[in-house]
Amino acid sequence: MSSLIGGLLIGVSTWLMIRWLGKIAGISGIVGQLWSARHSDRGWRFAFVAGLMVSPLIYALAAPLPAVVIATSPPVLIVAGLLVGFGSRLGSGCTSGHGVCGLSRLSLRSLVATLTFMGTAALVVWLLRHGPFQGY
Repeated sequence: MSSLIGGLLIGVSTWLMIRWLGKIAGISGIVGQLWSARHSDRGWRFAFVAGLMVSPLIYALAAPLPAVVIATSPPVLIVAGLLVGFGSRLGSGCTSGHGVCGLSRLSLRSLVATLTFMGTAALVVWLLRHGPFQGY
């Protein structure tokens, strides 16, 4: 049930951002232009990023969450983070920009990007759990 509520909140907040601000909720674009944007365009970007960081803290106070266990080595996490950043730049957007906003606008480019990163994610999970990189 919490996944349904989370999905609804993402959809509603994305719609409100497009409707009221005329902005796409693509995280990589918002963060990537945080410092390079005009001064008048930075305020909403800082508020958006601050909301991303503060919201989980508020939620954790209201409903304590179980501890998160990451069973992957730090080098793998670093490489994964770098690859996600590279892929976001290469694909001109991230999962939120393409997967949430782009698909809801029926963008073919976003469909191709979403299928690409979801397929790649499934392949990487298989390689790390069952393939030659098992145990990393």
